[in-house]
Amino acid sequence: MVAKSRAHSFNSVAAQYEASRPSYPAALFDVVEEFLGRALTGVRVADVGAGTGIATALLRERGADVIAVEPGEAMAVEFHRVLPEVPVVRGDGNALPLADASHDLVTYAQSWQWTDTGRSVPEALRVLRPGGALAIWWNTTAFDVPWLGAQHERIARHCAVPPRPSVRPDDREAIRLAGLTGLRVVRRQIRWQRTVSLETHLANIGSRSAFLVLDQAANRAFFDEERRRLREVFPAEAVEETYVVDLLVAGRP
Repeated sequence: MVAKSRAHSFNSVAAQYEASRPSYPAALFDVVEEFLGRALTGVRVADVGAGTGIATALLRERGADVIAVEPGEAMAVEFHRVLPEVPVVRGDGNALPLADASHDLVTYAQSWQWTDTGRSVPEALRVLRPGGALAIWWNTTAFDVPWLGAQHERIARHCAVPPRPSVRPDDREAIRLAGLTGLRVVRRQIRWQRTVSLETHLANIGSRSAFLVLDQAANRAFFDEERRRLREVFPAEAVEETYVVDLLVAGRP
């Protein structure tokens, strides 16, 4: 129940999520194309847990034919505002509202952890055409950057959650997927950066589910203190965020 509450908490900040969340580097899609053995132009893609369409837009820029699957009502509304020409259907990865063998690629950008993999893996394989691929990825924080590592520890204390691993998925997930699909699994970690305003950086953090389920007065106090700390590191209020995209691509027989 807690996980479900966190999964749907994004609906309360759909516009904030769209405005502040980071995108993804081009190299990520280069790896997916290399795995498929073809450009994404014309490839039929189901982007599951699409949110406000951050990954969907990039897939379309590569020429992919994309349909989005999104469980959250407010997120789907924001998606339609941003990408009105892209179909978005309500549903989640545990029961995809898509036909058998209908897509070449099924993607999960920041959303795989909200599924029950005992159901979502078979569903992805059902929807994929022979030779298709399942691609899951996360933007993870580069904790070797000192200020980011220190901030991560403060966030973990505030949200009363254990600090998460610096990379996701871990090797056990790769091994498990390889066993399920019977084919190769490729994993890549791609480092990249973006520079945003201090307020955008704080809005990005505030759009995380761990914050959204907490008392908002306590959150405001946390962000007031975080703003003060970051102004010491970035006096011009231009924050350089460093990410490592952790990507896993698995083939369908």
